[in-house]
Amino acid sequence: MANVNLSEAKRAQNDEFYTQYHDIEREMNAYLEYNPEVFRDKTILLPCDDPEWSNFTKFFAQNFELFGIKKLISTSFAPDSKRYPGTYQPTLFETNHPQYDHNKTTVNGKIFTLTDDKTGDHVINVDDLQWEYLQGDGDFRSQEVTKLRDEVDMIITNPPFSLFREFLAWIIEADKQFVIIGNKNAITYKEVFPLIKENKVWVGSTSFSKDMLFISKEEIDPSKLPPSATRTVDGIVYLRSPSMWLTNIDHGRRHQPIPLMTIEDNLKFSKHKEIRGKESYDKYDNYDAIEVPFTDAIPSDYNGVMGVPISFLDKYSPDQFTILGATESEGKGFSEGLWDKNSNVAQALVNGKRVYKRIFIQHRL
Repeated sequence: MANVNLSEAKRAQNDEFYTQYHDIEREMNAYLEYNPEVFRDKTILLPCDDPEWSNFTKFFAQNFELFGIKKLISTSFAPDSKRYPGTYQPTLFETNHPQYDHNKTTVNGKIFTLTDDKTGDHVINVDDLQWEYLQGDGDFRSQEVTKLRDEVDMIITNPPFSLFREFLAWIIEADKQFVIIGNKNAITYKEVFPLIKENKVWVGSTSFSKDMLFISKEEIDPSKLPPSATRTVDGIVYLRSPSMWLTNIDHGRRHQPIPLMTIEDNLKFSKHKEIRGKESYDKYDNYDAIEVPFTDAIPSDYNGVMGVPISFLDKYSPDQFTILGATESEGKGFSEGLWDKNSNVAQALVNGKRVYKRIFIQHRL
């Protein structure tokens, strides 16, 4: 699996993987298209970031005036505190600065702020970023960074996947708007799925049907990794991961209904051989619902409970469907009474065969 491979790659290298600029731009533009004022007068925190390398900082700094941002704050994690520390070389940006401190560069995090024009060129952009060392190592859980969290309006970043659950809880605790990246399988985490079910959190605008490609500061040798862990584009080796954006900021795609066919038309004309030609949709052996193995095979005229793949959330519109629960294999009590516990099998069964993770939905009536 690509996500496993990415984890292995992080262990083998320096755990320094960065989101591509165009991926950030595409996702943020979706929020702007839905609400052009979404970032206006906002203070935005970019934690778990390295402003000297990060495209998040570059993107928001370059668009600071255009978006009407009030203040931009980025924090980085000290090299010596990272889970998989590697060779570290401070950038010329840091070493050439008057406040460079050899004793702090590996043990202290950094904070970068952007508020106004410091260069006198009448433009506010990345050249106006101001920085200093943090008192601590920059861990998002520290009192220092948590205090920053409490003072801002939005949190936007690509946090360490290994700390995704804890990072999301850290945000939710503060009741902040956010946009973050996580592994696609995080959808069914017990810390995440209830938030999605309650429509407090949803997936971002960018489809997660394709893996995201990440940048590494370290040189990647594809021969030392499984083939599915990397992709080479124009001579550049990227790390692959089945990732998604997760947010509580609205965007237009989540209000677009999925075009659907009736039960009869699906059974006659579906492009999926698993549906076409059948007499009816299968029912689960151990859940009170029908099995719909593809999102585009959801029947438009079935008002009962349907089990769908987690990829359904990529096209989910809360205006069209209600999420009722998920299979018990994803969390105890997740099925909201749909599971036949006497079956003693938490994973969904169809004719005795197990199927992968399922979410239970129903048309809004």
